[in-house]
Amino acid sequence: MSQIDQRPRVLYTAEASVTGGRRGHGATSDGVLEVDFTSPKEMGGDGARGTNPEQLFALGFAACWESAMLGIARRKGLDVSDAVVTARVGIGPIEAGRYGLAVELLIKLPSLPDREAAQTLIDEAEQRCPYSNAVRGNVEVTLTLL
Repeated sequence: MSQIDQRPRVLYTAEASVTGGRRGHGATSDGVLEVDFTSPKEMGGDGARGTNPEQLFALGFAACWESAMLGIARRKGLDVSDAVVTARVGIGPIEAGRYGLAVELLIKLPSLPDREAAQTLIDEAEQRCPYSNAVRGNVEVTLTLL
């Protein structure tokens, strides 16, 4: 399969603009989301109130991944509406002055006590989630069933 054949048919495009980078301001084109960026103290910032790209990525990844899982569960007749997915996104140096990310998804499935069924659901969600597909092979992702 050629790379062109693997491109998705675009159903929706999000658009956001930023000025000032990690210490700037960002907003979506529809005006729904507007944020001030600050750098955490761990990265040399002042730790002022604001967000950072890693927090936004964590929210997006967790929401997208859980939606993939909920859709699969629904098709299987499983009710996991009480599920909680927490994403931890780390950033740090990898080599030659470059930076990389590491992601851990913590998955709680209280209404699905069968760990084997839960693991199967997690494995399928990992294959379906667009964020997982986008980072596979580029970002270390750890899936932890709690």
